[in-house]
Amino acid sequence: MTTYEEYIQQNEDRDGIRLTWNVWPYSRIEATRLVVPLACLYQPIKERPDLPPIQYDPVLCTRNNCRAILNPLCQVDYRAKLWVCNFCFQRNPFPPQYAAISEQHQPAELMPMFSTIEYTITRAQTMPPIYLYVVDTCMDEEELGALKDSLQMSLSLLPPSALIGLITFGKMVQVHELGTEGMSKSYVFRGTKDLTAKQIQDMLGIGRIAPNPQVAQNPNMRPGQPGAPMQAPVPPASRFIQPVVNCEMNLTDLIGELQRDPWPVPQGKRFLRSTGMALSIAIGLLECTYANTGARVMLFVGGPCSQGPGQVLNDDLKLPIRSHHDIQKDNAKYMKKAIKHYDSLAMRAATNGHCVDIYSCALDQTGLMEMKQCCNSTGGHMVMGDSFNSSLFKQTFQRVFSKDENGSLKMAFNGSLEVKCSKELKVQGAIGPCVSLNVKSPLVADTEIGMGNTVQWKMCTFNPSTTVGLFFEVVNQHSAPIPQGGRGCIQFITQYQHANGQRRIRVTTVARNWADATANIHHISAGFDQECAAVVMARMAVYRAETDESPDVLRWVDRMLIRLCQKFGEYNKDDPASFRLGENFSLYPQFMYHLRRSQFIQVFNNSPDETSFYRHMLMREDLTQSLIMIQPILYSYSFNGPPEPVLLDTSSIQPDRILLMDTFFQILIFHGETIAQWRNLKYQDMPEYENFRQLLQAPVDDAQEILQTRFPMPRYIDTEQGGSQARFLLSKVNPSQTHNNMYSYGGDTGAPVLTDDVSLQVFMDHLKKLAVSSTA
Repeated sequence: MTTYEEYIQQNEDRDGIRLTWNVWPYSRIEATRLVVPLACLYQPIKERPDLPPIQYDPVLCTRNNCRAILNPLCQVDYRAKLWVCNFCFQRNPFPPQYAAISEQHQPAELMPMFSTIEYTITRAQTMPPIYLYVVDTCMDEEELGALKDSLQMSLSLLPPSALIGLITFGKMVQVHELGTEGMSKSYVFRGTKDLTAKQIQDMLGIGRIAPNPQVAQNPNMRPGQPGAPMQAPVPPASRFIQPVVNCEMNLTDLIGELQRDPWPVPQGKRFLRSTGMALSIAIGLLECTYANTGARVMLFVGGPCSQGPGQVLNDDLKLPIRSHHDIQKDNAKYMKKAIKHYDSLAMRAATNGHCVDIYSCALDQTGLMEMKQCCNSTGGHMVMGDSFNSSLFKQTFQRVFSKDENGSLKMAFNGSLEVKCSKELKVQGAIGPCVSLNVKSPLVADTEIGMGNTVQWKMCTFNPSTTVGLFFEVVNQHSAPIPQGGRGCIQFITQYQHANGQRRIRVTTVARNWADATANIHHISAGFDQECAAVVMARMAVYRAETDESPDVLRWVDRMLIRLCQKFGEYNKDDPASFRLGENFSLYPQFMYHLRRSQFIQVFNNSPDETSFYRHMLMREDLTQSLIMIQPILYSYSFNGPPEPVLLDTSSIQPDRILLMDTFFQILIFHGETIAQWRNLKYQDMPEYENFRQLLQAPVDDAQEILQTRFPMPRYIDTEQGGSQARFLLSKVNPSQTHNNMYSYGGDTGAPVLTDDVSLQVFMDHLKKLAVSSTA
């Protein structure tokens, strides 16, 4: 018999799904008492090399308001060639091409090991993906040179059939024509005047293809005859958006010739940068030429938008960009108007299936906080760095174009995710890189979590690690028990455009047992997945933090934790010492402790742009990566044996140890006091201290392994006890030893941290006291 941990892991490997509860209470009342909602984290296109390529269409349930897809959980009558839908119990005949099926001869979609399966829709039109580069030229020569190198490099990584376009901007916005030979030609727009999509179309002369009058006059005329058109009319948009194979040389030269913005910048002033206008023109250009086709707008910015629509500050250097403090005091003059501009662009892009990536590299903020919805709603990448000349940007940008074993880019375009579920469940909503498609259905729950009131969401782009959180409500009444052995089912249907242009449909169908929570609460609690619950609650908290004040979010996190401990802890009333939590709940309080202290909820010491970036990553990454963001991993290297994971605690900071901390955003190597002294004395260079050299090298090698695979590339920090960068480690460890209690333990128990934060021990003591209190 497999343990629950193995069962959960198998489900994640096979279906890309983790559920907060793996046994479900069958009544609405009992489900609300579980505190942590019934929810799942789902990776719509998790990498599965073993999936068979299926080249036919899926079989749908014939009931109009169901339309679920045939799956291994359906009952099949092989003699009558019928199948019973496991969602609405409709009896459906198999289509004629299934005439030969029998119990020995089953199609893949009925085999239990293919609870996730992917269909390729062969009759759908294939469309190559479109990449539109939108490049800021307001930066110094060195920065612009580095960015130009990266852009030229990326052309060789794109599939030859992909379409590409180029827009550059500074004070003015230029849309470059790519079809011209021997000379460069561009359309220039003023950066201060907002234009509608229709005006942009008219100015660029694009949109619907007008019929050619000459062809209409004489249908018998062959091409090539005098008076006949030379060839089929070229769609007007192709002046600006061309297949890479046709214009690679031309575009490489064009990028190489880009100059920094020529407008003079007076002393004490900033560049005039029209980011909002450039983005508006890019989205307008795609909207009227390639609506509902996979496309990426890739925006590269080297500073804040300082004029026109979407402006986040003015051009006076004396006035800095807004901080969290300014926002709280309602002192951010341009913020609301800018957010409104970028939110409307995000909505337009998402409606057409286009995504927006923002690569922001500057020492100060660039306005990511105002622009964040462009990435959050469309699933685009948000990358934040100090310079386009850094390896952090260069390698991250290269990884955008990573390929799978078939040589296809690991990105899906213009997708939608639909959820079906058993009649005892309803869908409350989704939290992740998607937008609601407002598809009404009897399966929509009354209460909403995240983006609700729909059973379908648009995902403009996603990759194998993209993860959506989905929330369900049990609606079955207590008076109508579900028969013993009954199971609830959920089906996820993801339609998308593969990087090679094909339309594909991936279907995942899962089922879980129902249980009576009044009699069998231990069955339900045994199926609790604390890791999934921690990530789901973190997403809910961050979703709230976008609209609520930080203290309110903290109170909500605390209240939910106390209620969970009251429900599932074992204790005697009013006796904190008697409090015990089951093994599969034991780590949950510590995840919540680290979440409360994390940069997702605490904005102190981070700029609004950084906060937006961190939250953006938590909302899209898979469970493992999200847990690292909430509670970083710490490894210790010493002479006492092989590297080992240690507690994220001040007691782990010892003079004779090297620590490697992975916070997802940073990889930090920390040398204890003694090790740092030896290193400064260059012992590692002496032949008799070979083992010391190896000890210093081990964490560096391990860090390199992480650095090579993670997206976006983390910041690499090498520091030592007392070093200025040690603050990154000290802000994350549990302060079990602080300046207040450093003398109370005696002995060498680690390095004290100067903080007034409560330690995990104090936090747990308070939690126990509140959980067992008879008045709570």
